[in-house]
Amino acid sequence: MAVETDVLDELRRLRTRIPRLTGSLAATVDGLVLAHDAPDTEPEGLAALTAAALGVAHRMTDAAARGDFRELLVRGSGGYVATYAAGATAVLTLLAEDRVNVGRLHLEGRRSGARIADLVATHVGPGTGRHADRPVPAEHLAAAPPATARPIGTLPVRLPQRPTHQPRPQTGI
Repeated sequence: MAVETDVLDELRRLRTRIPRLTGSLAATVDGLVLAHDAPDTEPEGLAALTAAALGVAHRMTDAAARGDFRELLVRGSGGYVATYAAGATAVLTLLAEDRVNVGRLHLEGRRSGARIADLVATHVGPGTGRHADRPVPAEHLAAAPPATARPIGTLPVRLPQRPTHQPRPQTGI
């Protein structure tokens, strides 16, 4: 069974556990859709926006010295968009009505994020390749990324610089 099917099953179960949940999406941190249960939503666009928000959220937690990213909650006039880390390579985004129980949303979102992280970690990728149904070999799971690599989803730091020339004073005004 491909990872998309397992993740989609988890997203559908999530809808039954959270009243007023209107949609859910699991994606890679790069913005590729793994699975979605979000009617009336463009999943590719939502996944891309989730990846962009994830990059900013990583930067915010780093700048504020708050540790690793865990979750992001946005409230609009029509409801909530909640994003939860699902391991190092995936993210879970939930859409909910304005009257949702936010505590329940967080509880179930965190649990589902952990389940999706486990599902993704045991497969070789998002499930679209020819080797997607094969479990990841143990030596690949144990390999740690190099310490010098920038975490996925983070943005490079831009430092302000002084101009190389001095502006000329304006005369004749």
